Amino acid sequence: MTVVLGITGGIATGKSTVSEIFQSHNIPVIDADQIAREIMMPNSLALNQIKKVFGSEVFCSNGELDRQKLGQIIFYSQEKRQQLNHITGPLIRKIILSRREEYLKEKVPVLVLDIPLLYESNYLAYVDLTLVVYVPKELQLKRLMERDGITKEEAMRKITSQMPIEKKKELADIVVNNEYDKAELVRRVETIISKLLQK
Repeated sequence: MTVVLGITGGIATGKSTVSEIFQSHNIPVIDADQIAREIMMPNSLALNQIKKVFGSEVFCSNGELDRQKLGQIIFYSQEKRQQLNHITGPLIRKIILSRREEYLKEKVPVLVLDIPLLYESNYLAYVDLTLVVYVPKELQLKRLMERDGITKEEAMRKITSQMPIEKKKELADIVVNNEYDKAELVRRVETIISKLLQK
């Protein structure tokens, strides 16, 4: 019987790194962000709908989506963010659930669903356990500013646009503090993997 683990966390907390550790142990990961990129290929249904709603200013001259421009718009407007999620959400969900079914048929021991909006988009019915990755607020701010090359105010806005991490921690079955070095994170995640494989 497959154990399906949903991974989420705040922005710049290290969700992707945790997923990579699972992958390095031959555990399949279905990555919602990767699927979001897949459905945004030129001339796709999602891209055409985005052009209708957001206009051509969120596109580069070669017809590709300008993710940075779109990102700025949706981070500063909850209404625009909801419009984008309304376009992409159902398409992403369809692919996630289809791939999940394939892995369940293969009877893999553990399957990871890496979904930033795990709680907000009602994916709980499709996972057995949830894992939240977090770091203390000041470290999250620092990492986000360094990663995206943005000011403290912009970083704060990005963080507050998401469900509060404390709320996610309350809802989680497993909580991983990622304020330490990579070796410590690997050790913690490997302990979790061992326990999941014993279920």
